[in-house]
Amino acid sequence: MSFRRLVGVCASALATGILTAGLIAMASAVSAPREPGALAPGGIGALSEGAPPGFVGSAACADCHAAETRAWLSSQHAHAMSRAEPQTVLGNFDDARVTHPGSSARFFRDGSRFMVETEGADGKTAAFEITDTFGVHPLQQYLVTFPDGRRQALPFAYDTRTAAEGGQRWFHLYPDQTIAPSDVLHWTGMQQNWNFMCAECHSTALRKNYDAAANRFDTRFSEISVGCEACHGPARGHVDWAKGPRDREVPNKGFASVAALRPPADWTIDPATGSPAHGVSRPAGDVVETCARCHARRSILSEDWRPGQPLTQTHLPTSLSEGLFEADGTMQDEVFNDHSFKQSLMYARGVTCGDCHEPHSSALRAPGSAVCAQCHLPEKFASEAHTGHAPGPKAPDCIACHMPARTYMVVDTRHDHSFRIPRPDLSARLGTPNACNDCHKDKAAGWAAEAVARWHGPERKGFLTWAEAFHDARGGDPAAREALIRLAMTPATPAIVRATAVNELRSFPTIATDAVLQKALADPDPLVRIAAIENAAGLPLDTRWRRLAPLLTDSVAGVRVEAANQLADLPLAALSAADRDRLVTAFGEYEAAQRLNADRPEARSNLGGFLLRRGDVAGAEAEFRAGLKLQPDLPALAVNLADLYRVTGREREAQEVLERAIKANPDAAAPRHALGLALIRQKRYGEALNALKRAYELAPGNARYAYVYAVALQSLGRAQDSAAVIREALSRTPNDADLLALALNEAMRSGDVERARGVVSRLALLRPDDAEIARLQMRLR
Repeated sequence: MSFRRLVGVCASALATGILTAGLIAMASAVSAPREPGALAPGGIGALSEGAPPGFVGSAACADCHAAETRAWLSSQHAHAMSRAEPQTVLGNFDDARVTHPGSSARFFRDGSRFMVETEGADGKTAAFEITDTFGVHPLQQYLVTFPDGRRQALPFAYDTRTAAEGGQRWFHLYPDQTIAPSDVLHWTGMQQNWNFMCAECHSTALRKNYDAAANRFDTRFSEISVGCEACHGPARGHVDWAKGPRDREVPNKGFASVAALRPPADWTIDPATGSPAHGVSRPAGDVVETCARCHARRSILSEDWRPGQPLTQTHLPTSLSEGLFEADGTMQDEVFNDHSFKQSLMYARGVTCGDCHEPHSSALRAPGSAVCAQCHLPEKFASEAHTGHAPGPKAPDCIACHMPARTYMVVDTRHDHSFRIPRPDLSARLGTPNACNDCHKDKAAGWAAEAVARWHGPERKGFLTWAEAFHDARGGDPAAREALIRLAMTPATPAIVRATAVNELRSFPTIATDAVLQKALADPDPLVRIAAIENAAGLPLDTRWRRLAPLLTDSVAGVRVEAANQLADLPLAALSAADRDRLVTAFGEYEAAQRLNADRPEARSNLGGFLLRRGDVAGAEAEFRAGLKLQPDLPALAVNLADLYRVTGREREAQEVLERAIKANPDAAAPRHALGLALIRQKRYGEALNALKRAYELAPGNARYAYVYAVALQSLGRAQDSAAVIREALSRTPNDADLLALALNEAMRSGDVERARGVVSRLALLRPDDAEIARLQMRLR
């Protein structure tokens, strides 16, 4: 087992305890504005010491771009991070005290310094100097810098909203959790580390500069907050162009690259529909990709981002995966708008972020729902015929109905940007959320669905139509296969949805599925190509090489890196010199991406697995050990190291690693399961069965653990106990093919032909191309 995606997350986790990626305290579109700051030497917009070559700082832009600078100074981008000084600190440091189960803090001043007295990594109370502020509205966090270069975010944040709104108070970001100093969520732990979690999106031109050998950071940036060059790229060439003769030919006015320009858009409203009749083509590398760098849930491959390129050139966005998104694509965890927006019809029609938000101030181009009136007739959509509610101050508006909100980090409300039509009918069938019941919490989803049907008829229309496919796929229902294939093969389906469909298809292997995955390798969108490459895992080596070799020279780095990962076990000696060079170059890109994040155990695990498949056992062992040193209680890393010891014949060492992992994390199922397998290999069956049972109890929804435990029970002559485990497991995961095969064998042995017929029919739906299942089905008729 290894970690596929290493996702950068915010310095603080959500109030729910689920970690997030990208910007923390930057408010949503409806946040209260901040008073403009001012450019000053060493202050906002100043170029920092150690800035990468080519960067000049936002202050250098102000003379020629005064209006844009004023707008930017009023934005939260300009104040995303600051040194802790009287003019930047918004919290109460007048000996303010705040308590939380298991911890407390006192915020006070020590001369010019801002201080906090709280529990440190050793569990002892100590005083720490606050070096930086983080965000401005609706909350502000505070960072402490340690001697090894780590900046860590405190768990107590300041609610900067007005007192009338419930603000002007200290609060804990995990109100329902007690977090021990040994927990990675503790403010001194790696999940609250600014250098990795959030620095890239709160500062400009970040270079993390992690020294793996010394386990230290020397993180630098060109500008402490989000400045002009965070979006426009290094401006030295542009400044030189501006100072020179204007008639000379200089590409992009001196910028190395720029975001692609959208063709002129015609948003003329069609009176019949109340919406624009036309869309506009969207060029690759447009301004949405610029915003997506920080407003997407993604991992990082390279720090060399530039405008005008796809996000996948330097980052790997996640798909619409379970736990992050609801089955219909609505945001669940904090996912930062990009994935939601890219599902929308507005994005498909060519709308950009800047059509609704002024790019420099980030403010809406009109207040509230008036921003929608730029392209949609208010008299049509604010009417009772459309909303089902009488017009008036309490009537729902466009935002309430089409941009449902969730609150993260206790006080930060975020609006979903997929602009979906409310679907309470889907809520009733699938359990997805809907805007109607966000307001009418005392009513059932069926009640809301009936109301919508009365207003708009029984047929539900809309652009976002993948809820049922993804819901069924998450449950392993074979009914999802055809729907996923349609989504993956329909060019008009948003790329993020096509990529998710391709990812989900790996659970439904058939000849038809394989044909779709092969076509997806040539999809115009790199995110879909990456998903298709991931599906090549497990294919015969010669098939993988034949399919993936052309992608080693893909124009997008994310594609090349994933192709290299899937071809790690390919012997170089079998290749021509040209093919070998291509593969070695891609291998280098993959390794560089992992080493960029060597401060993270997940990256160590990724690299260790890659090196092991390359045949570098010593290098793999070193990476796994380094990852466990960073986080000793991480189960997957212990399992990976134990697996390395297994394949190299070091069973005793494998067992010791797993026993240490269990001691460090008693509630983790993975090391228990792996230990059970190790004990079976040592023929210590009684101990093995206990370990396998415990793994199944700790993770009852894991079909693989249930399968292995049931097989072990059968092997030890406990057929009735095995049958009970199979039945119980199938009640949780009814579409697991391995469990169904066990159930079929059990039914056949016991002579229960009727049950055998039902099970084999289910297997036939899951594996329609399996000739043996088809023959057995015929035999049982």
